[in-house]
Amino acid sequence: MKKTDIKIVDIKKSFDGVDVLKNINLNIKDGEFFSILGPSGCGKTTLLRMIAGFITPDSGAIYLGDENIVELAPNKRNVNTIFQKYALFPHLTVYENVAFPLRLKKVDEKTIDIEVKRFIELVDLKDHMYKKPNQLSGGQQQRVSIARALINKPGVLLLDEPLSALDAKLRQNLLIELDNIHDEVGITFIFITHDQQEALSISDRIAVMNKGEILQVGTPAEVYEAPADSFVADFIGENNFFEGVVTEIFDETYGKIQSESLGELIFELDKPVKVGDKIRVSIRPEKIRVSKHIPTGLSNKHNTLKVYVDELIYSGFQSKYFVWVNGDKNILFKAFKQHAVYFDEEDNDTIHWDEDAYISWHADDSFLVEVI
Repeated sequence: MKKTDIKIVDIKKSFDGVDVLKNINLNIKDGEFFSILGPSGCGKTTLLRMIAGFITPDSGAIYLGDENIVELAPNKRNVNTIFQKYALFPHLTVYENVAFPLRLKKVDEKTIDIEVKRFIELVDLKDHMYKKPNQLSGGQQQRVSIARALINKPGVLLLDEPLSALDAKLRQNLLIELDNIHDEVGITFIFITHDQQEALSISDRIAVMNKGEILQVGTPAEVYEAPADSFVADFIGENNFFEGVVTEIFDETYGKIQSESLGELIFELDKPVKVGDKIRVSIRPEKIRVSKHIPTGLSNKHNTLKVYVDELIYSGFQSKYFVWVNGDKNILFKAFKQHAVYFDEEDNDTIHWDEDAYISWHADDSFLVEVI
């Protein structure tokens, strides 16, 4: 099959004088599961519709392989799109909905039968082949849409928030199926979503967008563990931030920061800084240890703060602690405690709401987000 790398070069688009896409540059590899992630209104769907051919950029180029496809009509591009709404023909069976693209191409009936059954089996709807869409669940209807798009054998499948109309459990199940389908067919998937967990769990790489710009492109681990700026750090997952002035650099890879509200803290030098710089550092809630008593046996690279437990939420696999630091109700930190086993409420070390406690973390687990 012809390689279908996608290269987006200097794409710009505005509507009514408002810049929706600002000089977008992206390289998406052939066969990649690539997600474009961002909040509503950031421009991600506009970018997807440009790749599909439904919107023309003001300037720039979109290459599919070696061909600039900006001037090509949508039906001339080797791409298919799955939308939020399933867009199935209500009067046709699953079989006939999936067969429809091949009938348009006047493919012979024997080939149609072989191909339709193959793709229906791929999306695990063999037992529902002759049902109408109104006899299917939302997830099943979306799988019919996927089979109908794939039967055209596109080089690229574009998915515009295809799971947003489904409930949480069904969405998670279909996400796994999407990943399996991608592995099976091996073509390029471009997945648009505002859901961070979806993007993190399924993507080979992620582009994070905001206000018409791409802020970071990387693997799920890279954008989560090493965010490019404060927006990415805050948008992907949950985070705590603190600011201060660098007072010392030691051991070549660590520094000390003097925070007006938190005192002296140690951080890892993820980026080059110098003494006197004002910086912003983040620490993920799951990397923070919560303890009822002052923790002992910690290294000189650990930070420890006394806190007051303002809120405690038990959610099964973990407890979420919302704590005020140093008694200051303007400084809220979040800490997550994972439960390997259920804890005993009679345990003297159990931390309750409306109590003092301590949080600690190793400097290696924090991340220097940016110099302010």
